[in-house]
Amino acid sequence: MIISKLEKLSFSLILLIPIALVTGPAIPDLIITFVSIFFIYHIIKNKEYNFIKEKWVLFSFVFFLNLQISSLFSENYSIAFRESFIFLRIIIIPIFLCFWLLINKKRINYLLNLILFVNLLICFDCIYQFLNYNPEFGFGKDILGFSSEFYGRLSGPFNDLVPGSFIAKFSMLGLCSILINFKDRYNFLLIFSVSYLVLCGIITFISGERMAFATFFLGMILGIVFFKKYRKIFLLSLILIFIFTYIIYKTHSIYNDYTIVDSKPDHLGLKIEKTYECNNGSNKCKKIILLQPELKEVIKDFRKSPYGDVYTLAFQMYKDNKFMGIGLNNFNYLCKTNTKYMRETCWSHPHNFYLQWLTETGTIGFLLFILYLLSILVKIFIHRNFTYSKISFITFMILFWPIMSTGSLLKNWHGIETFFILGVLIALLNFEKNDFT
Repeated sequence: MIISKLEKLSFSLILLIPIALVTGPAIPDLIITFVSIFFIYHIIKNKEYNFIKEKWVLFSFVFFLNLQISSLFSENYSIAFRESFIFLRIIIIPIFLCFWLLINKKRINYLLNLILFVNLLICFDCIYQFLNYNPEFGFGKDILGFSSEFYGRLSGPFNDLVPGSFIAKFSMLGLCSILINFKDRYNFLLIFSVSYLVLCGIITFISGERMAFATFFLGMILGIVFFKKYRKIFLLSLILIFIFTYIIYKTHSIYNDYTIVDSKPDHLGLKIEKTYECNNGSNKCKKIILLQPELKEVIKDFRKSPYGDVYTLAFQMYKDNKFMGIGLNNFNYLCKTNTKYMRETCWSHPHNFYLQWLTETGTIGFLLFILYLLSILVKIFIHRNFTYSKISFITFMILFWPIMSTGSLLKNWHGIETFFILGVLIALLNFEKNDFT
């Protein structure tokens, strides 16, 4: 049976996604592309089209169709059409996860256990790199030999500076694995859950990714609010996170061995002077380092900050193309080629999911994306009394909290990561309460 073999192969490939995301965008993109093709073949061969009746699925296809239409009105048609067409492999991820691959609790439990395992590996790897600190060069190599290219930021096993973001987004799915496996042993569940959440909170803090720590903190607050049964876990974890991060902040050299020379809201506007022992050990050496601006400086003069600059430019482009937008992935193109929008620094995208859809697909595309997300939120709300539904809601808010800087959903890595998690969240809703916890 070729269909059965395809399904088994596809599920095996999907199990690799959490690990593959650590390697960069290439392998996850290949996996998703092949599985998408297999899924399309499967539904055509078996004429299984009932999933289209689901409102969130219908909205996803309407949104995708609008991307094709909006590309006709774009500034650069070839870029927009290419990006809009291949986006199919991204938006189809939740569909094949929910209606083909994650169709029983055994499979989804395998995936959740693997996510927990990968999260823990990343956490311990980041701790090793954090402890491998040199005041002259910053964080050293991780266990695998990767080193951070930006002073004061952890890379962990990634090629990019995203370990905090990865942990924040996948954290609650890892917790879900613990809740499932230890549901009948509360003492073990309490110890492992608290230890795991505290570890995740510490990693998002020491990673240097302020938004990752903020969204993880948001998830913990939502856990306290919505979980009655496990409120003690979230509350105790949050208290311990504050204690440990305070101790780390006060004792680790990276937070204490410098003086601020200048602090502006601009890109790399924080200038610090590091003092450390010279190689001969007899004198003190000094080094000037440029870092991302302090949060307080960004808040004081947001317009001059890199966020204010890119958001202002995005709104300007939107105002000139309100109806259908400038076209997918045309933001950087216009910044480089249109004198009206040229900047010293041309950002690759608006650095916010919602602002990107607003700018690149216009009001219509933006509203369709909102309807797509709302249709998923409605599905989560219908199952709101179940434990895994609350996990889904918290993770959904971590993913799509509107007031934050984000990557681009059009980029292979961020798009696959986001829609993969979204698919797992929706798949969790397909099981009754007694199946898990």
